[in-house]
Amino acid sequence: MTVAVFALPEHRAAAKELADALAVPALTLDRHDFPDGEFKLTLGGIADVAIVHMTLDRPNDKLVALLLASEALRRNGARRLVLVAPYLCYMRQDIAFHPLEAISQKVLGRLLAPAFDRIVTVDAHLHRTATLAAVFPGIEADDLTATGVLAEALVAAGVDPRSVIVGPDVESEPWVRSVADRLGLAHAVGRKTRRGDRDVAVVFDRPEEIAGCPVVLVDDVIASGGTLLTAAAALRAAGATSIDVVATHALWPPEMDARFAEAGIRSLRSTTSVPHPSNVVSLTPLLAAALRREVVGA
Repeated sequence: MTVAVFALPEHRAAAKELADALAVPALTLDRHDFPDGEFKLTLGGIADVAIVHMTLDRPNDKLVALLLASEALRRNGARRLVLVAPYLCYMRQDIAFHPLEAISQKVLGRLLAPAFDRIVTVDAHLHRTATLAAVFPGIEADDLTATGVLAEALVAAGVDPRSVIVGPDVESEPWVRSVADRLGLAHAVGRKTRRGDRDVAVVFDRPEEIAGCPVVLVDDVIASGGTLLTAAAALRAAGATSIDVVATHALWPPEMDARFAEAGIRSLRSTTSVPHPSNVVSLTPLLAAALRREVVGA
C-alpha cells in the first residue's frame, strides 16, 4: 500500500517536511479559483493512505477544500484518509453561551467525521469537552500535546532555574503543570474574568509565588493578544523580574509585537502549528511519531 502527504500550496513546505520525516512522497492539492469565488481542487496524485496536512487558521475556505479533497481522494481509490490539522478551528464554541447561538464545535465534528478516518491535531482548545473523540464520533481522533517540545525549547534556550512557569487562567493549568513538571520548576496560574472578546482581567491571587522571579508564561492559544497584555501587566505588578512567553498556537497579528515589548514581554516563541514570525519550535517530530503507524501499517 502506498502512503503520501497532500497539501495546498500554502502548506507545501510544512507538508514536505512531514513527508520527508515519514519517508513518503509529498503531493499537491492544486487549487483553481473561479471569478465568482468558487474554486476547484485537483489531486497531484493518489495513494492508498492519504495524509492531508492543513492547519485550520482562517478556516472557512480550507474547510471547503478539505471536503473537496476527501471526495476526490476516496473516489480515486484512497482507502484511508487522515487529516493532520496542527491547529484545529471552531473548538471554542462548545456550548451556546447565549440563546440562539450555533455550537460550532458540534458542526465541525459532523462536517469532518464522515470525510476522514482519523484526525490528528495538537493542543485542541477544548474546555468542557473531555476528549477530541467526543467531537469526532466514530473515527480515530488524536489530540497531541506540544508541552514536551516547548519544554525542550526552553531548555535549549537556557531557562533560568529560578523561573516560575505561569498560565493566564485555570484553563491553561494542564499545559503549565506539564511544562513545569518536565523542567522541575514551580508553577502558578492566574484568574481570568472575560468581559468581551477583547476585554479581560487577569489576577494572580498569590503574588508572593511570582515576586522576584523570572516568569515563563505558557498558553495553548494566543489569538488577539489581549489576554497576554493583561497577564503581563498583572505579572509585573506581582513583581516578576522578566517575562518570556511560549505558546502552541500563535494567531496574533505581528503588529502586536511592539505592544508586547512595551508590556515588558522579553521574548515570544511558538510552535509551527500556524505559520507565524514567532515560530521556533517544530512540530514535525511530534506529528511524524504519531503518524508512523500509518506508514508501517501500509
